[in-house]
Amino acid sequence: MSELTVYHYPQCGTCRKAIKALQAAGHELDLRNIKETPPTAGELSQFIDRSGLELKKFFNTSGEVYKGMGLKDKLPDMSREEQIKLLASNGMLIKRPIVTNGESVTVGYKEDQFEQAWGK
Repeated sequence: MSELTVYHYPQCGTCRKAIKALQAAGHELDLRNIKETPPTAGELSQFIDRSGLELKKFFNTSGEVYKGMGLKDKLPDMSREEQIKLLASNGMLIKRPIVTNGESVTVGYKEDQFEQAWGK
């Protein structure tokens, strides 16, 4: 199987499930702690473009940092570039895990979508 880069948070149960599923599918994983080494603004921009998802899907809307900063009300007034810079500034703002093989990108973990994207 292919090598995948996984941006994750080790204490996140959802991330651990996703990693377990990817390993069970036979993938080699390059694990990156999203809090210690968040993706750069350039990487995030590429991920957003390749994922086909809206930029807002990359925000961890249930996280304490997102809520504490009041981003629900602030994001609509921010440009794409400002939002991406904000995401890159704090890995805890990013929905996780982000999984990529350099071409495809998934955000978050839903078992059926994962199987479709990365195999079983």
